[in-house]
Parts: sequence; C-alpha cells; structure tokens
Amino acid sequence: MTSQYRDHHRGAFLSLDDPVQLTAALADPRSLVDEADRPLLIDEVQRAGDPLVLSIKRASDRDRSRGQFILSGSAQFLTVPKLSESLAGRAAFLDLWPFSMAERTSGPSDFCDILFADPASLRRTSPSPWTRTDYLDVVCGGSYPEVISMARRARWEWFDSYLRTVISRDVREFAHIQHGESIPRLLSLLATRAGSTAEISDLARSTELTRDTVRNYLAYLNGVFLTATVPAWSANLSTRAAKSAKPFLTDSGLAAFVLQVDTEALRRPGNSALGGLVETFAFNELIKLRSTTPEPFKIYYFRDRHGREIDFVLERYDGRIAGIEVKATASPTAKDAAHLRWLRDSLGERFASGVVLHLGEQSVSLGGGIQLLPLSALWGHTHG
Repeated sequence: MTSQYRDHHRGAFLSLDDPVQLTAALADPRSLVDEADRPLLIDEVQRAGDPLVLSIKRASDRDRSRGQFILSGSAQFLTVPKLSESLAGRAAFLDLWPFSMAERTSGPSDFCDILFADPASLRRTSPSPWTRTDYLDVVCGGSYPEVISMARRARWEWFDSYLRTVISRDVREFAHIQHGESIPRLLSLLATRAGSTAEISDLARSTELTRDTVRNYLAYLNGVFLTATVPAWSANLSTRAAKSAKPFLTDSGLAAFVLQVDTEALRRPGNSALGGLVETFAFNELIKLRSTTPEPFKIYYFRDRHGREIDFVLERYDGRIAGIEVKATASPTAKDAAHLRWLRDSLGERFASGVVLHLGEQSVSLGGGIQLLPLSALWGHTHG
C-alpha cells in the first residue's frame, strides 16, 4: 500500500513475507490487530497461523463494522488444517486468479451470461481476428501478470522459480512433505492427462508414491491454487455417470512449462499435448468469467458408460444447462457436437445452449441451439 493511498484512505498494510512483521504477528497477534489502523490489509496471512486469525475474529466480534480487514494469501488459508477457527459468517471470500483474456484485451466478460440469455448473438458474420498461432502463443504464455511480456526462456525460468517457492514455502507451511521433488512430476502427469479423471492408483504408480500420499498431494496442490478440479455432473441421464473429478492446472502457461512445450512444438502436426493445453486454457478462462458474472453457475463435466462426454457443463442455480466442447482444431465439424445434441435432446427445456469452441475463424450455427464458435468468443474476439 503506497503512502499516497494511506494518506487518502487511511488504513494499514502488513506483509507477513517481511520477517519483522511476521515476528510481531507471531509474538503478539492481539496487540498487532487491536492497534493497527483500519482497514487493515494483511498479505500472506496464513503464515501467522491460528492465533492471528483468532485475534481478527475477536476484533470483528467486538466491532461489527464491515470492511475492517482484508486478508490475502497464496494458499486457501482458511482451509489449512492448523487454521482451525473459521471466519464463516464474518467474511466474504474471493479467489483472485491470473489475468483473464477479457482483462488483457479490454474485451467483454459476459460470455457465460450471453450463453444462457442470447446465445445466437455470440455468432459474428466476420471471421475472428485470432489465428491458430495467436491462440498457441497465449496458451503457452499463460496469464500470470509477471510473465505475459516475457520471452520463452525468461518465462520458463520464472515458472521454475515459482514452483520451487510454492513447494518449499507455501505447501510446507501447512503440510509435512517428504517427497517434494515428486510434485513437479505429479503436475506434469496432471498436465499430460488434462481433461481426464484423476485415477489415484495410476498416478501413484507413475510417481512411485503411495495412494494416500498422492491423494494428499492433490489436495495440497488445490490448496495453493496450482490446480483446480471439475466435478462430474449427472441428472439421472445415465445410471453410471463418472464420479471422479477432473483436475486442471490453473494456468496453461505453467502447464506448458511442466510439459516442456512451446508454440513451435505445438505447431507441429500430431503434438499430443495440444488438446489438453487448449482445454486447460478454456477451463482457466471459464473459472475467471465465473467470478465476474452476475448470475452464479457451477462448472462440471459429463461422461457416461456409453462413451458420451462433454468437456464442460455449466449449470445455473435455476437448473438451466449450457454445454461446452473444446476442440484443438481450426476445422470443426457437426460431428464434434454430437454429444451436445444428445444433451439437448435429453434435457429438453432445461437446455439453454451448446457450443463447440475451436481454433478456427468462423462462427457457424448447427441449429437447435448449438453452434461452432472460435475460442476468442470467450472474450468477445477482441485482439489487444
């Protein structure tokens, strides 16, 4: 927080990355909280543990004024086991993701709203200005603010340092890690299998870890925002719908790094990493759009015993459904929407729309509320 901000708004800022401030928070958290100006912004709050959170809870119980505290951290600190006292009922929670494409291009962020309200308006008569190479560049570049303008070598060095920091500091702050060197390998396996369910036994064999260790490490990766999971969706359409969640890395650039692929590699025909990276990128954009939409929705996937699969099923709280397929091709066909048509016919009036996102330039209606759209439709096709 700059001095100019403090002069205008008042308040205090503490970063627990600072060893002096961390020492004060650990030694006497109650005095630190009681004596600080309001609002008090504390960064990396999880580093001070339960006593600091309890002091904040106590202060907020004494004074019920809103906006007294802003707590931030690089881990889901209120779900960390040692932070046992919840601030439920006293706090609002916001996940702050890396930049969305709408933010980067100054484009609209209402794709998901339109998908339910007026999906036909997502089509455009002119081709998208985004080319396949453009898409590969942003997929491999990722969306962390620090790396957007970096060349590949500098970007990969940053990702390497970032992973080392998260593993050595953030994860170890709330978990006992015996095989930290296995985490990059686990991330690489998850990136390779993006769009597939996480089979614990298979991951355990590949990493030479126990099933319990893999299960714990997956939870830790979610806890520090390196991964996020998509649960299975079912509405009694299948008696044997898949139950396992699908994990994704939360940044496609990080996924490209752990797979050691770049734009040039993905340009080559038949690269096996392309489909998973594009799906990872699309998922990342959807979770960012979800945080800005006025109408809440949940993100699922669907798969059944008959081989029918839909990459993302968006469900609003009123029960309406939109389906999204992601294809790493510039030439999609009506066949790519086959499972969306099945979903439409099965749901009836609950079905709002279906979209196949692709790497081409044309928007095409397939009739019956289903269309083929360039991936850039997620941010209104703006090209910043």
